[in-house]
Amino acid sequence: QVQLVESGGGLVQPGGSLRLSCAASGGAFSSYAMGWFRQAPGKEREFVATISRSGLSTYYADSVKGRFTISRDNAKNTMYLQMDSLKPEDTAVYYCAADQSLAYKSTRPTFYNYWGQGTQVTVSS
Repeated sequence: QVQLVESGGGLVQPGGSLRLSCAASGGAFSSYAMGWFRQAPGKEREFVATISRSGLSTYYADSVKGRFTISRDNAKNTMYLQMDSLKPEDTAVYYCAADQSLAYKSTRPTFYNYWGQGTQVTVSS
């Protein structure tokens, strides 16, 4: 069973950048399809990006395509989300998620069995 811990959130001005990390332990990291999700106050948790087990294939929500980049380093048991050109509407708690049985384009949060505790990202001037 894998444990996930996010880090790297914070307060950033519009147009700025942040890099989130998701460190995994307790499981065979490379056997998990993984993704980033976010949840803003009063809203449902939504898909941001997913990545295949090898890291060679990625999939993005339209709202972040061209601005965010998902990656993973299987040797370091870590997944990343590079967020550029941030907008106020990107403000949310960001979560990483993992599952061994999913295809990497699985975008529904309910499909994922393992979650981190979340990290707050606030985009404001």
